[in-house]
Amino acid sequence: MTQLDQKKTVLLVDDAPANIQIVNSILKDIYKIRIATSGAKALELVKVTPPPDLILLDVMMPEMDGYEVCSHLKSDAGTRDIPVIFLTGQTDVEDETKGFDVGAVDYIHKPFSPAVVKARVQTHLVLRGIREQLAQQLLTIQKELETARQIQLSILPSSVPKIEGLEIAARYIPMTSVAGDFYDFIVVDEKHIGILVADVSGHGMPAALIASMLKIALSSQVAHATNPAKVLLGLNQALCGKFQHHFVTAAYVFIDLENRTLTYAGAGHPPLILWGGPEGVRSIEENGLFLGKFSFATYTSVELPIKAGDRILLYTDGIPETENPAGVGFGENAFKAFLDTEQSTSANHFIDRLLEELSRWSTRRATEDLDDDVTIVAIHVTGD
Repeated sequence: MTQLDQKKTVLLVDDAPANIQIVNSILKDIYKIRIATSGAKALELVKVTPPPDLILLDVMMPEMDGYEVCSHLKSDAGTRDIPVIFLTGQTDVEDETKGFDVGAVDYIHKPFSPAVVKARVQTHLVLRGIREQLAQQLLTIQKELETARQIQLSILPSSVPKIEGLEIAARYIPMTSVAGDFYDFIVVDEKHIGILVADVSGHGMPAALIASMLKIALSSQVAHATNPAKVLLGLNQALCGKFQHHFVTAAYVFIDLENRTLTYAGAGHPPLILWGGPEGVRSIEENGLFLGKFSFATYTSVELPIKAGDRILLYTDGIPETENPAGVGFGENAFKAFLDTEQSTSANHFIDRLLEELSRWSTRRATEDLDDDVTIVAIHVTGD
C-alpha cells in the first residue's frame, strides 16, 4: 500500500464518552481514529508517529480547554500545520472568533450531523494536502531560483580589474533572486580597458537569461574593444531575433590611459556621467536604439579627454527611477545635487555614499525590496 492509499489519521479529543462514540462511528470506516480524553493526553498523542493529519478538538474540557490546547499546538513548529476543527455546542460569534484567533480552521456544532462531520473533515484534509503540495512546489522554485542566482553571479566579474591610474568599483544589487542587469570588462592591456553596463527590460528569470546571453555576446566583441560603436553594433546583431518581448539598454566606455581619452557609446541607456574638473557634473549622452529589436540600428561614439581627478559613472536606471514615498523619482536633479556635493576620495566609498543617499531618498529599510535592479560602475582617474 502506497502512502497515497493509506488512510488519514484523525485525532479526536473530547472528555465526553458519548461524543467520542458518535464521532468515531461516523469516521472510523474512512479514517484511522486516535482518541484522547483530555487536553494533556492530546498533546502527548500528537507527537506519536505518524502525527495526525487533522485534529477534532472539543472546546469545553476540564483542566485544559480546547483553546489552550490549540494555542500549544500552533506554537510548536512540529504541529502548527495540523488543521484543528473545534467541536462545540456554543454558537456565539465571540466564541467562534476566539477559536479562529487561536488557530482553528473550522467549527462543527453539536449535535453532530454525520454529513457535516464527514464534509468538514474531508474538506480540510484536502486543503491541507493542497497547501503541502504548494509548499513543496514553492520550495522547488526557491531552489531553482537559488541555482539560477548562483549561475548568474558566476557570469559577472568576480573582481574588478586592477589598472594603474584607475580605481574601479562596482555594485550589482538585484531586485529579486535573479535580475536583468549586467556588467563586464574587456581588459586590452595595462593602459586600455573597455567597460559595459547593460539592463534587460523586465525582471526575473526571462531578463536573467537574456543577461547571460550578453556575456557570450560581449566576448565576441574583444576585437572591437577600442571602438564602442562597433561593440554595441556587434551586440545588437548578436541579440536580434533571439527574443520577442524584451530589449536591452547598454552603455560601453573605452578608457585609453596612454592617450588620456575616454570614448563612449550608448544604446537607449541613461547617460554616462563625468565630473571632477572645472566643468562640473556633465551628462554624456550618445545614444542609438536599444539592443535586440532593430537589426538596422547604428551607433556612434563620442571621445573626451580625461585627466587625474576625473570621475566617471556608469549605472542602470534603477538609480534615477528610485522613488520616495510620494512617488517622485530620484531623477536627474537630485542625482546632480548629490554629485555636486559628494567628495568621496575612493570609488568604493562613493558607491556606498550613493546607495546611502538612495536609501535615504526612498526611506527604504535594508530588508525591503528595491523598485528595480541597480548596477553601478564608478571609475576614479588617479594617475597623471
